[in-house]
Amino acid sequence: MCHLALWAFLFLSPLTFWRGTGIKFVQYLMYCMQPLMIMIVFYLNYLYLAPKFFVAGKHRYDLLINLVLVTVLGIFLHSWSDYTNSIYVVPGQRHLDFYDDFARTLRDSINLAIFAVAATALALARRWVTADQKLKESEAARAKAELYNLRSQINPHFLLNTLNNIYALTAFDQTRAQNAIQQLSKMLRHMLYDNQESLVLLQDEIQFLDNYVSLMKIRLAQNVEVIFEKEVEDPHAKVAPLLFISLIENAFKHGVSPIAPSYVHIKLTQKTGELHFVIENTYHPKDTKDFSGHGIGLQQVQRRLELAYEGRYEWTKGISEDGKSYFSTINIKL
Repeated sequence: MCHLALWAFLFLSPLTFWRGTGIKFVQYLMYCMQPLMIMIVFYLNYLYLAPKFFVAGKHRYDLLINLVLVTVLGIFLHSWSDYTNSIYVVPGQRHLDFYDDFARTLRDSINLAIFAVAATALALARRWVTADQKLKESEAARAKAELYNLRSQINPHFLLNTLNNIYALTAFDQTRAQNAIQQLSKMLRHMLYDNQESLVLLQDEIQFLDNYVSLMKIRLAQNVEVIFEKEVEDPHAKVAPLLFISLIENAFKHGVSPIAPSYVHIKLTQKTGELHFVIENTYHPKDTKDFSGHGIGLQQVQRRLELAYEGRYEWTKGISEDGKSYFSTINIKL
């Protein structure tokens, strides 16, 4: 649109100088030779010379070609102007000497050079914008691939734990084992289908976590307290899938003792535009010789938060002052 406005102005400009003099249409077309040459120089540089030579680093070739181009066209425009004036005599026009001819030729050549420089600058700007867009698209594709990779890393560990729990249950309560298998099938459906979307319904994600907590409680002793509280204002709000499963998994893995009283408290709160997740569990440090995990689960949570909610989340975690519990709090702006 900007190009169209520019060329309309240049091609209509001869009319402003000849207004009221009775200029003929053929005469007007002949005076349009200058804007036509400017257009040729502009697009020749914008579409061909600048991309082929200047952008490629061949600045000398670009400069030499343009120098010859504007010089030749400058001389041509001066000759064309003299020819036009000889046909359509302009009243009061004086005879031009050599210096006048040279000045007019130089003026036309400079005008052409200005548009050649402008075209080169625009070609460079267009290339920069295109390269920037391609870089952003590449980064987005890489982030998406990385996010899928993180999801695939979560699944095997989670499935192994769950299947072990159901296997243990089949030995003494087949009915509960059947119910557990049904819960697992719902979770797998969420992981196989909903998990492929960038965002899922909050109610589906909560149901997934609820099923997981129920399955993990199968093998827990009576001295373990598990509470999962949900305060949801809009169950149809959209959230990134599988954000909190690693934190819950770690709470059961490292926060439950087979002999000492233990607890896992989970609270998920959603209100307009915000999501709060809090999990707290008893702290039972691993043996110094136990290197399982190496904090991979927490690294995955951190990376997934960065990919899904960059600049829109806060995550605080650590051990309580008395050293008896571990907490993790995530606040997200949806």
